[in-house]
Amino acid sequence: MPISPIAAYPLPRRADWPADAVRWRPEPSRAALLVHDMQEYFLAPYAAQAEPRRSVTANAAALLDAARRTGMPVYYTAQPGSMTSAERGLLMDVWGPGMRADEADRSIVAPLAPAPGETVLTKWRYSAFARTDLADRLAAAGRDQLIVCGVYAHVGCLMTACDAFTRDIQPFLVADALADFSRDYHVQALTYAAERCAATPATAEVLDALLPVPVPALASAAH
Repeated sequence: MPISPIAAYPLPRRADWPADAVRWRPEPSRAALLVHDMQEYFLAPYAAQAEPRRSVTANAAALLDAARRTGMPVYYTAQPGSMTSAERGLLMDVWGPGMRADEADRSIVAPLAPAPGETVLTKWRYSAFARTDLADRLAAAGRDQLIVCGVYAHVGCLMTACDAFTRDIQPFLVADALADFSRDYHVQALTYAAERCAATPATAEVLDALLPVPVPALASAAH
């Protein structure tokens, strides 16, 4: 079942959601990057050159470049498509059959394509930890911070952040590297995260923490 077209909306500004309850700062030696569900199927409802897709894709690409430059582990989530009813479970009741197992749906958008050696986790449920070995991979890599970018902010991204929090992994929902069904849902996700389970920095703040050199100006509306 295709997702309805998503109307363009401006990225939330920092004054639109509460201050973070935590004072965490990402560290290259502790953090891993998760590029969440940035598949063609999930990006297709957005106009390619409109907000939020334009800035979110650019900001996620900047985070990806920083992770690679600092040697941080990079993980992706991607649904397999054409799930059976048993595999899809209760998702079927809410979303229907979902994407096809066709590369036109399943492939990760070109600006964020995985590099050799980067892990693509098969995504079965909202949280990236559900039915995957993400927690084991983070532990094996000695990582207790997870930087999250992608779609959709109030669904899988937020659920992944909550799940990380329950595992004592510090989650960072990068406010201007997320997109959602609407600005209201986007703000809702950031509000819950900031008050309950995660840090909500802008891309520029994350890059400043990860890279000791200046970075180019980003297409951010989070300040």
